[in-house]
Amino acid sequence: MSKLKVAVSTIGCKVNQYDSAAMLELFLREGFTKVCFEEKADVYIISTCTVTAMADKKSRQMINRARRLNGNAIVCAAGCLSQKDGELLKEKCDVDVIIGNSERGKIVSMVLETLRSRKLQSKVSKIREEERFEELSLSTPTDKTRAFVKVQEGCDNFCSYCIIPYVRGKARSRSFKSIVKEIENLVLKGTLEIVLTGIHVSSFGIDFENDTNLITLLKELDKIDGLKRLRLGSLEPMLIDETFCSEASRIESLCPHFHLSLQSGSKTVLERMNRKYTPEEYLRCTTLLRNYFDNPAITTDIIVGFPGETEHEFSETKKFVQDIKFSKLHVFPYSVRTGTKAATMSGQIPSSIKKERVAALLNLDMALQNRFAETFIGSKTEVLFEEEDTDKKGNLIGYTKRYVKVSAKGKNNEIRDVTIRKVHDAVGYE
Repeated sequence: MSKLKVAVSTIGCKVNQYDSAAMLELFLREGFTKVCFEEKADVYIISTCTVTAMADKKSRQMINRARRLNGNAIVCAAGCLSQKDGELLKEKCDVDVIIGNSERGKIVSMVLETLRSRKLQSKVSKIREEERFEELSLSTPTDKTRAFVKVQEGCDNFCSYCIIPYVRGKARSRSFKSIVKEIENLVLKGTLEIVLTGIHVSSFGIDFENDTNLITLLKELDKIDGLKRLRLGSLEPMLIDETFCSEASRIESLCPHFHLSLQSGSKTVLERMNRKYTPEEYLRCTTLLRNYFDNPAITTDIIVGFPGETEHEFSETKKFVQDIKFSKLHVFPYSVRTGTKAATMSGQIPSSIKKERVAALLNLDMALQNRFAETFIGSKTEVLFEEEDTDKKGNLIGYTKRYVKVSAKGKNNEIRDVTIRKVHDAVGYE
């Protein structure tokens, strides 16, 4: 009998991408063959997302697309939308396996049982009661140049707009030993850069009985022979204090690139969002980083159109973004999530106004990216090359430690020094 074919589609964040890769590896270990999602497969895995209404829609669309690709295939819905709306998926989508966010390790056995019985399988536990970190791992890099490694799961912050604590559970840390082992193996197989990711990376170690925290982990990973770069995923601003900056600045492999989630530059909006800082406190965090690191990249997320956001409050956000001088923005319109406090707030903003505000910040974003990239003109900087530049034949695209995109001559999966001569559309050229 020929090998069964499995295909995976991921909607959403880097954590979801890691979870997808880990589930795929479980199938490959059982003898399945990976194929492109658009090909005819025996099993389709859709790693769903529910962070916005659009993510819900995309997740359902991919489930339906899988069924159209092969009416006889086993279609699996895994992840956040399955965790939140598992019963609804049973009613509204033609799906064979539904699996939440603490049962992914059982996905192969569930698929095999469905193949045998042709009966729907569903495992969605009460995620807020989950105490353990589900130990999924990757033994083979999906990208030799850069690998995302999940070190943490869940969140306890309960921001008023966010559904994630309800579908990912409480903050739980992956074991120190497991992280180190996975990264050592990935580096041994050629990975040069590791990005630590999680739902709330800043809380890594909070559930440990000892004093292990994110800095402890970074120091240990820095000792791994052959690891050239360590990059951190999204961080909460209040992690950034004098101790963190002092310790982190001495970690040689750590990239001076910090993604600090802001969401709004208005104090009153932050209060309604249930964020745990003021704009002034956020500013102190970025000032600390710039005191300890040479021209660090500071990137962020912004939500526009939060319930009740006035023109004045939006103007406060625009001014704050300009004052901080971020190197890149990720801008999102507020999306109502049933079950969150913000969903019942008065003053919901019309979509047309949200679109205008998104566009205004995206225009500002390009200006900020160019400004930051231009600070490196004439300087020599280390670039890790990873793919062909389709716009400039003969060049490769790579990224500096500060995640500035660079086009120059080079070899794939090679690190070399590049002198940036010019910048166009936030891309540096040698």
